[in-house]
Amino acid sequence: MNTLVIARLTFKEAARRKILLAALVLGIVFLIVFDLGFHLILNEMERSQYGPNILQKNEISGFLYTAGLYVVNFLTVMMTVLTSVDTLSGEIQSGTIHTLLAKPVRRWEIVGGKWLGFAGMISLYLLMMAGGITLFIYLRSDYVLSAFARNPFLAMGLIWLNALLMLSISLFGGTFLSTLANGVLVFGLFGVAFIGGWIEQIGGFFPEFNARLSATNIGILTSLLMPSEALWKRAAYEVQSPLTGALGFSPFFSSTIPSPLMIVYASLYLVVILFFAVYLFKRRDL
Repeated sequence: MNTLVIARLTFKEAARRKILLAALVLGIVFLIVFDLGFHLILNEMERSQYGPNILQKNEISGFLYTAGLYVVNFLTVMMTVLTSVDTLSGEIQSGTIHTLLAKPVRRWEIVGGKWLGFAGMISLYLLMMAGGITLFIYLRSDYVLSAFARNPFLAMGLIWLNALLMLSISLFGGTFLSTLANGVLVFGLFGVAFIGGWIEQIGGFFPEFNARLSATNIGILTSLLMPSEALWKRAAYEVQSPLTGALGFSPFFSSTIPSPLMIVYASLYLVVILFFAVYLFKRRDL
């Protein structure tokens, strides 16, 4: 019961922050620009001399849909970290955490309640962003439910899992680091995973086997350290058409597709990180 109360208070507190307001405004602007641009591109194709065939239309729709989800994934991660990075560390430094501890509430309920509050906020934000472009793509080109897209709803679920993973790491760092150091930790891990993923992706086109293997190993190691980029790669795979995947003519294409085991690993990673966040918070001298 205490956990739900803290979750509700955390949600309300996060909703009052200007960071969230800025993220919502920029998200709405992004949706407008994306929908308008997609509409104009298809209109121009349809006005051409021969008009687009079904393959061209779906390939363009798939590329723009993947690009849109890429931006949604990035914006969701940024919003998640910026709104939660000081939720524990900031309250510990300011002393406001003692207001909660003075009441009959356990420390694990504080961490769990804050995680649930931010998770609810993230879910609504992602539903607006990813759901918005998915609905428009469906209404304008029907790509989402066509045979060209594998599983767009699984892709959105993976982006959601990625955001919850970043949230858990943010709370974990907040139990023993200052707000600034926690931000460096979270964004640093995200950056390592990002560059490792791109090294693996570019290395997949190297002609020599040893070079490809080295790039792949770098990508695997960084994914084990921080599976955020692996989750995005799998999400991109779920919305790309088979033709794009076979040809590799896309900046979002990867020669190595993360397996379902990586999704399981990322889920376990999230649970373990959240467990250690609770453990460290319980042992910290406040």
